[in-house]
Amino acid sequence: MALSPMDVSHLAAVDTARAARVLDEVRSAALSGRPAPVAPRPVIGQSWERMLRSGVDPDHGRRSGLLSMDEVRRRREASPLRHVLPVLREGLLSVADVARHIMVVADDEGRVLWREGSAPVLRKADGLGFEIGADWREDVVGTNGVGTPAVTGRPVQVFASEHFVRSHATWTCAGAPLTDPRDGRLIGVVDVSGPLESMHPATLAWVDSVAKLAEARLREMHVRSLERLRAVAAPVLTRIDGRALVVDRHGWTAAVTGMPYLERLALPKSVSAGQRWLPALGRCSLEPLAGGWLVRAEDGPSPRPAARIVLDLGGPRRSVRVSDGAGAWSRELSPRHAELLYLLAVHRAGRSAADLARDVFGDPARTVTVRAEMSRVRRYLGALLEHRPYRFTESAEVEVVPPDGSGDLFPRTASSPGLVRGSR
Repeated sequence: MALSPMDVSHLAAVDTARAARVLDEVRSAALSGRPAPVAPRPVIGQSWERMLRSGVDPDHGRRSGLLSMDEVRRRREASPLRHVLPVLREGLLSVADVARHIMVVADDEGRVLWREGSAPVLRKADGLGFEIGADWREDVVGTNGVGTPAVTGRPVQVFASEHFVRSHATWTCAGAPLTDPRDGRLIGVVDVSGPLESMHPATLAWVDSVAKLAEARLREMHVRSLERLRAVAAPVLTRIDGRALVVDRHGWTAAVTGMPYLERLALPKSVSAGQRWLPALGRCSLEPLAGGWLVRAEDGPSPRPAARIVLDLGGPRRSVRVSDGAGAWSRELSPRHAELLYLLAVHRAGRSAADLARDVFGDPARTVTVRAEMSRVRRYLGALLEHRPYRFTESAEVEVVPPDGSGDLFPRTASSPGLVRGSR
């Protein structure tokens, strides 16, 4: 009797050897084009398709050079991940020796920066090249618990021959992405790995829960930093007439005067003192403060210069770049925002909330979700977007940079019919 993907997952918990044999048959069939005894899980099948297109060798993979220890130390000191290591260690290492696990923390480029846990398992990991400074991006070593969560933006468990490269088939891993709560940017991946017999169906939920605790710690740190900035801002704003606000380096508002409260101000990627045109406020002057910026809005009308918008979908980290007569800025996009902006770029006449809900979710009734996401998009694109229907302004020049070759536009999810049609 054929097994469903869910059956294989449960089978692995009670009969590791049989589950590994089944998955080896599935992998072999997928690589040869033969019918498989069971379909791979969607997240695994989509990853395998990316690997086949990108030319990863399923028998050997490839290894890039290790980072030097000086470079590893430099990246550790620069990474916000260093602030949440105590949370990750407390949540994941307490049972590592008993469960024959190791914890691996990689940065946003897939480079292993920290690795701790069971000494025998660490030695096994050395044989796989799972070392400090190693590059574990998906397009380097195939489907795995570090690189695949970074591409998909969600937790992924990879068991036995679900790994694309054959030499990793004796391994099981579960990884979850870690994002910066200030801007949603991927900052790294935390992974728990071990030999096949250490596999447990609950491991993924465990790792994801600890990753969320780590992100909560980062949010707490951000709130405290805004409170410190607010103490600096209060006496400054009392001396200012007109509209002004104080924001941190990521645009989050600490204090405001003479205008409605704005949760976050879209700032250029490279911020400098002087005159700027900002989508939410028009012409402004920016002055540096300890930990942030004082932003003064000019009074009177401030027409927006003609803008050029580049929606870059060429890599796993999608971005929007805006340039006009007042300067240029860019912002990394969440997968959902990339989908929505792509649809608006394809449909320049505009899309209603119901249209976008149908395109993205296959359900025109999910307008509340769409409106909430579009409200977030408008916080940084401001006057460049209109609504009723949602669309880019007519004066804006919009360019879409697609993935190289035949790469997926949106590997995070199985594309809805609307997105498939739009990508043709």
